[in-house]
Amino acid sequence: MQGRTPYQDKIIKRYYDNRSEIMKQKLSELTTDLYLAEGKKRLQIWKRISLALTNLGVDPANIERLTGSDNPALLAEFLEKKVYKK
Repeated sequence: MQGRTPYQDKIIKRYYDNRSEIMKQKLSELTTDLYLAEGKKRLQIWKRISLALTNLGVDPANIERLTGSDNPALLAEFLEKKVYKK
């Protein structure tokens, strides 16, 4: 199997250097989607939010509290205070 090119290595490095910013952007988009979603789609979005929060290193107790509440406004407030201000 052929190795990666230097160009591919740079792309991969930039992705991991900016991973937290990518996760923050993803959480913003998911929060917006959550306001509009219903039923099964809403549950899928909460799962994706939980995974993104885990990737950012948020405390599991906070993740459980947010997902258990099923309240997009609470999530948005948490993200504004805890995640985006770092």
